[in-house]
Amino acid sequence: MTRLAVVIGGASGIGAGIVTRLRADGYEVVVADRTPGEGVETVDVTDEAGVDALFSSVVERHSRLDAVVNAAGISTFGAVVDHDAAEFRAVVDVCLTGGFLVLKHAGRRMADLGQGGSLVSLASLNARQPGAGLAAYCAAKAGLVMLTQVTALELGPRGIRVNAVSPGLVVTPLTAPAMDVPGVREDYLDNTPLGRAGTVEEVAAAVAFLCSDESSWMTGETLDLNGGAHLKRYPDLPAHIERMLAP
Repeated sequence: MTRLAVVIGGASGIGAGIVTRLRADGYEVVVADRTPGEGVETVDVTDEAGVDALFSSVVERHSRLDAVVNAAGISTFGAVVDHDAAEFRAVVDVCLTGGFLVLKHAGRRMADLGQGGSLVSLASLNARQPGAGLAAYCAAKAGLVMLTQVTALELGPRGIRVNAVSPGLVVTPLTAPAMDVPGVREDYLDNTPLGRAGTVEEVAAAVAFLCSDESSWMTGETLDLNGGAHLKRYPDLPAHIERMLAP
């Protein structure tokens, strides 16, 4: 029987690459995103009723739910002492609370079906490596990693595996603004032992592995996929921006 996957944040960037890879691996994929589009089910991960309705609808239509990937994420920039609280909350709402709501309602449906399954979240290098100006994103992604572990502990007895992938630099619409700052890309690569950015396809391959039976004895894990960048330091984004804006 064809396996069914749901990819949230699957309309663009890394999420779209994951959709392509899972379909190539033989999954039927439901694509969900906050941005409406052809073949895309609209969902806002900060809206619990909407997340609940998405998974209820999927299970009602397909009677199975084998894998769920949450690739939704946003970021903002600002020093802690100057950071707008509403902006901070918005990032945490999407990256952490949204991740919780996806795990909650997807995990509940998988448990009710009794067929096991795999839940995968997209974390970040910033889950373990601090970046000046990225307090909200770093805190939210670090929280998502711990949430992954707690959920794995709770759902393991139901045969449901819960893991995450933490990508380093992959140029996507989310990271493109930072890459436009002179010197930032070079600083990233200088602090990446393998000396290059990753690709959407590489992240998608790691996610596909976590969705597959090849990782059937793995749960509560976060895969660092960053060319070794976690071994060095994060770029000093405020310094690069200051130089760019200097008269």
